[in-house]
Amino acid sequence: MKIAIFTETWLPQINGVVTHIKTLKDGLENLGHRVLVVTADSTVKRHYISDDVMYCPAVRLKNLYDYDVSSPISVDRMRLIAKFEPDIIHIHNEFGIGISGILISKVLRIPLVYTLHTMYEEYIYYVANKNFGKFVTNASYQYARALAHTTGAIIGPSPKVRNFFKKCGVKKQISVIPNSAELEIFDPEKVAPETARGLREKFGFSESDVVFCFCGRLGKEKNISLLLSFWAGKVRGGDGFKLLIVGGGPYYEIHSEEIDKLGISDTVVLAGRIEHPDLPPYYACCDAYITASQSDTYSISMLEGMAMGLPVIHIKDEINAIIPGVNGYFYNDAEEMYGYMNAFKAMSPGERAEFKRRTRESVMLSGSANLAESILEIYDQVIKEKEKKKNIVKANRENREKLK
Repeated sequence: MKIAIFTETWLPQINGVVTHIKTLKDGLENLGHRVLVVTADSTVKRHYISDDVMYCPAVRLKNLYDYDVSSPISVDRMRLIAKFEPDIIHIHNEFGIGISGILISKVLRIPLVYTLHTMYEEYIYYVANKNFGKFVTNASYQYARALAHTTGAIIGPSPKVRNFFKKCGVKKQISVIPNSAELEIFDPEKVAPETARGLREKFGFSESDVVFCFCGRLGKEKNISLLLSFWAGKVRGGDGFKLLIVGGGPYYEIHSEEIDKLGISDTVVLAGRIEHPDLPPYYACCDAYITASQSDTYSISMLEGMAMGLPVIHIKDEINAIIPGVNGYFYNDAEEMYGYMNAFKAMSPGERAEFKRRTRESVMLSGSANLAESILEIYDQVIKEKEKKKNIVKANRENREKLK
């Protein structure tokens, strides 16, 4: 099967959508399928294909995460897609490239699948001030509803996506297929103990410290300000708790200032942006994962931490990767968060090792092969449905001709 994947973001950019698509692409190719990634790139002047990636001219939006956005209409792009002859088009974003995928699927009559990765309600402040927030939110619902009606199938990484489309008034079935971690990369056995110890020493963590980590792009929607305020309200220097925040982004300086103002610079470290292949040792130098984000549909960074054996302390949310007591806990406030932190600290080395083992085991079915196989089933359904409708149209046309 030939699959054209349309995405606004691609390598070397690092975010959850890119990681998801890379994992899916690897899985599909390992199963013998061919994948063409179609992406926006503000550094190119013309459309071209290299190593199964089509780079499309774009402009960079400085106020929206520095994303590159392409025009949805391009004759060159249409020509290159037609030459590739995909069996299915799969869009992963809702802007220029995503709309382009929709238009090309209609013109070339190619079945279309859509994956929603992001709860855009959490990002409204990037494009509208508070006076227009409600208007933009309602407009986003209408836009999502219009997109949903153009596709043969909708996929989401968690039930939050199903609930979102229901709120938008979409009655179409939503397939929930959880995100995946690259298990062959995020494997604690592949990180040398001395490498992890070296990072702990670099950040000033002692052997007895219990180190929690958060990994992700530092933006308002990740709710790190709340996590820092909870941390400042409960954690004291002598508690033996440390927090390592890995990632860069528009809120890096804001969080740095917050850490200083809250007086927690002795227990909280900002590691900055780390390239994706270099992340495993950073997880390996930590003991558990902690987050207050409610914007993620099914956080890949969290899954990667779990694959590295890090139990998760997560603010109460609909994230179905967390099974309380098996691979982590949910908390509602600072008191509960601190209680789970202390419960984890109080575990014996054997209990903690078993907790870590269960956590990695809980994501062992989330590799690239499982993701690819699950989505291939959706592709097959959409292709068959498209063929069925085409046959019905053909039969109706033939019947009309006979009646003339």
